[in-house]
Amino acid sequence: MTALTLSTAAASGLRADAIVVGVAKGAKGPVVALGAESVDKAYDGKLASVLETLGASGGEGEVTKLPAPSGFKAPVVLAVGLGTVPEKDSAYDAETLRRAAGAAARALAGTKKAGFALPVADAADAGAIAEGALLGAYSFDAYKGNGKDTKPAKGKGKAESSDKADKGGKAPLAEVALLGAKPRDKAHKAAVERATAVTEELNRARDLINTPPNDLDPEAFAAVATAAAKEHGVKIQVLDEKALAKGGFGGILGVGVGSDAPPRLVKLSYTSAKAKKHLAFVGKGITYDSGGISLKPAGHNETMKCDMSGAAAVFAAVIAAARLGLEVNVTGWLALAENMPSGSATRPGDVLRMYSGKTVEVLNTDAEGRLVLADAIAKASEDKPDAIVDVATLTGAMMMALGGRTFGILANDDAFRTSVHEIAEEVGEPSWPMPMPEHLLKGMDSPTADIANMGERMGGGLVAGLFLREFVGEGITWAHLDIAGPAYNESAPFGYTPKGGTGSAVRTLVRLAERTAAGDLG
Repeated sequence: MTALTLSTAAASGLRADAIVVGVAKGAKGPVVALGAESVDKAYDGKLASVLETLGASGGEGEVTKLPAPSGFKAPVVLAVGLGTVPEKDSAYDAETLRRAAGAAARALAGTKKAGFALPVADAADAGAIAEGALLGAYSFDAYKGNGKDTKPAKGKGKAESSDKADKGGKAPLAEVALLGAKPRDKAHKAAVERATAVTEELNRARDLINTPPNDLDPEAFAAVATAAAKEHGVKIQVLDEKALAKGGFGGILGVGVGSDAPPRLVKLSYTSAKAKKHLAFVGKGITYDSGGISLKPAGHNETMKCDMSGAAAVFAAVIAAARLGLEVNVTGWLALAENMPSGSATRPGDVLRMYSGKTVEVLNTDAEGRLVLADAIAKASEDKPDAIVDVATLTGAMMMALGGRTFGILANDDAFRTSVHEIAEEVGEPSWPMPMPEHLLKGMDSPTADIANMGERMGGGLVAGLFLREFVGEGITWAHLDIAGPAYNESAPFGYTPKGGTGSAVRTLVRLAERTAAGDLG
């Protein structure tokens, strides 16, 4: 994990491999951002001109390296683009700083230490830069290199990001010194400590998402959750296949019955003596999704290890809440199963009796996520939480609607949906509120069961949300986050987002818990 320190050292005197400065896009060319005054002075006030000569414009995420000026202990200056200069030169929004820090950290892979002299107007800026740098420095190398001990043993769930360089690759940036952040300022220190806790758990979620399914089945995932819960004082309960059968969890069992790796339902409980509210987070945890009997076609199953991204996000959010000591009770439910075709697998046309007592006709076994979530949501409702939020890589339809970087938000309460959307945008996770048209319910009518797991093809993401709503306890506020698009990045890295697992929704859930603890949500 990348180390992070707050430093009052001058950029010229910091012993490091590089100094990172910000450059913005001005009306007449690049403009050096606040925080880099001493560096600009060392270039005789001509740093912007030099960068322009090298082709830099200050565009967002643009990275330009140049030799450090004479007298600097660091040999390299790295200028990272911040985008258009804001009206107030110091008023760069948090997401701009996060992305710039992330781009710089990625560009400095293979180096040991860098000083980040990006604009720090207040503690929030220090936290944003810390968050971006730690997320941007992430690397998952557990299965690369020559070391025999880097690959986790089957079922042990020990895969994690590595500080070792892979074969022919580069190790992540080892240490970041935040210049301009004040180590003795309580607000600055608290913001950076928060960023560290959240990013470490988010990166743990990324590790889980990136772990191959032969090393992360439901049992292994539950083992990782158990170890983390014990470390951070979180209560945990794991229901195995026998307990699930005894409890009547027909949805989770129906999905997992075709696999040699049996399903699990994990309950994580963080409680605060000062809590006045209780949130329940529910995550879809399909550790591998073949589609079951309704087998996915070639080209659609190679990345299906990521179908447990919702459960990874919930797990990370609960542990982060515990580490931050938030004054709110947070319960996380991980609905874990592997969806495989076999002689024992659920067939299209089968009817499952869910935990809630409702019966579901399975028309498509590849619509399995809603089945495990429905059981977990019904179980979570028994605790009468103030709100339930489920997170899932649920539908390709949501990707068709919103693309690969934006998740959809559905809810049974418009005000709550708006709040979740605002929170997601605040923390830098693009999202969009989606409707729940009542007429789509008709498409899930079944002649043999209470409801079918499929409805109209058009608006499939909305149909899935309507299905889940049927299992929410009466009077409980609920929201559904469909993270099918942003959960796994198959394209090139950008900002602080790596290729592979992204940890989408972790920061939204954590901020929701923080806002609830502060009494900002009704």
